[in-house]
Amino acid sequence: MILEMKVPSPGESIKEVEIATWLVKDGDYVEKDQAIAEVDSDKATLELPAEASGIITLKAEEGDAVAVGAVVCLIDTGAAKPAGDAPAAEAPKAEVKAEAPKAEAKAEAPKAAPAPAATYATGTPSPAARKILDEKNIAPATVSGTGKGGRITKDDAVNAVPSMGTPTGGNRGSERTKLSMLRRKVAERLVAAKNETAMLTTFNEVNMTPINLIRNEYKDAFKAKHGGLGLGYMSFFTKAVTRALELYPDVNSMMDGDYKVAYDFADISIAVSGPKGLMVPVVRNAENLSFRGIEAEIKRLALRARDGQITVDDMTGGTFTITNGGVFGSMLSTPIINPPQSGILGMHNIIERPIAVNGKVEIHPMMYVALSYDHRIIDGRESVGFLVAVKEALENPLELLMNGDAKRALEL
Repeated sequence: MILEMKVPSPGESIKEVEIATWLVKDGDYVEKDQAIAEVDSDKATLELPAEASGIITLKAEEGDAVAVGAVVCLIDTGAAKPAGDAPAAEAPKAEVKAEAPKAEAKAEAPKAAPAPAATYATGTPSPAARKILDEKNIAPATVSGTGKGGRITKDDAVNAVPSMGTPTGGNRGSERTKLSMLRRKVAERLVAAKNETAMLTTFNEVNMTPINLIRNEYKDAFKAKHGGLGLGYMSFFTKAVTRALELYPDVNSMMDGDYKVAYDFADISIAVSGPKGLMVPVVRNAENLSFRGIEAEIKRLALRARDGQITVDDMTGGTFTITNGGVFGSMLSTPIINPPQSGILGMHNIIERPIAVNGKVEIHPMMYVALSYDHRIIDGRESVGFLVAVKEALENPLELLMNGDAKRALEL
C-alpha cells in the first residue's frame, strides 16, 4: 500500500511551509514516527514525523515551498525492512573502491611536478623579490618583470607600487544562499514595523548594584531550593516591566485600525537566540508569576528554542517584549517593535562607570536601557514615565518588587 504524506497545518494562519532539510534519503526505509524532515513556517521550524513504516519516496526538494495539505513524500508500507547487517557488510567494499582513484591520483602527481622547474614563467618573482612583494602585500601578477623571460627581479619588487582598488591576492569569494522562510518572515515583519509604526526610542540608565547585592546573597540558596534554577537578571526585569505596565497601561495596548486594544494582563515576549535565528516565545500572565516561576518558564522556553522544539503556540500573542542584547556585548541599541505590540524594552551589557551619588563620585555597575514605542498610541509622558518606573523598581527591588522581604519573594 502506498501512503501519501501531506504537509500538516502548523497553525490556522499558516498556508505554506518550506522544506528546510530532509533527514532521510529517497529510497530509505523509515520507521513510524521517525523524523523525516524539518519544515520552516513563517513562525517556527517543525519536525515532520513519518506516518507509517516503509520505503520512502521524496516528492519535494530542499528549499521547495509547499502548500499545507500538499503531498511531500510517499511511503510504501508493504515494503519489507532491509536486513540490518546488509549495509555493514557492503561498506568495506565501497570504501576500497572509493579510495582507489585517490591512490592513483597520488601516484600520478609526482610525474607532473618536475615540469615547471626547468624555466622561469613570466611574472615569477625571485626569492628576494617575493619577500619584498609579500611585505608590501602586492600580488606578483600585478607586477611586470624585467628579468630574463619576464622574471620579477628584486629591483622590480622595490619599485612596485600597490594599485589603488586592485585585489592583492586575498580571497574574494562569495556565496549566495536562500534565506529560510522563518528568516524571510522576520525580515518582512521588521521592515513593516519600521514603515508602518511611528517608532521612537527613549533611553535611561540603571544602577545594578541593588540587584547584584540581592543575587550575590541569595543565588546559591535559590539554586539549591529550586532544583538548580538560576536567579538571573531577567526575572527582575520582567517583574519591573509588569509593574510599570500596570502604572502605564497604554504601553500594554495595541493599534487595531482606528481602535486601541488594551489588555489587563501582561504576556511578556522574551527574545532568545535559537539555531534558526531569533525566537520570541511568550511568558503568559507574567504579572502573576513569582521570581521562581518566571525563571523556570524562561528556562523552559529557551531550552525548547535551543533544541528546535519551539512551537507556533509558544510564540503567538504577547503584549510587550523584552530583548537582551547585553549577552552579546551590546552597550546601546534601538530595539525594533515586535508588531502588533506597541513597546519593547532593550537591555544591554553592564559596565562599571563612575557616577555621582549624593555629591560624590562612585563606581557602580551600570546598564543602559532603551524603550522603543509606537508614538501613535503612546505619548511621551507614558513612555518616559514607564521607563523611569522600570528604573526605579530595578534600583529599589527589595521594596518595589519584593515587598521588603527578599526571602519570601524568592520562596526560600
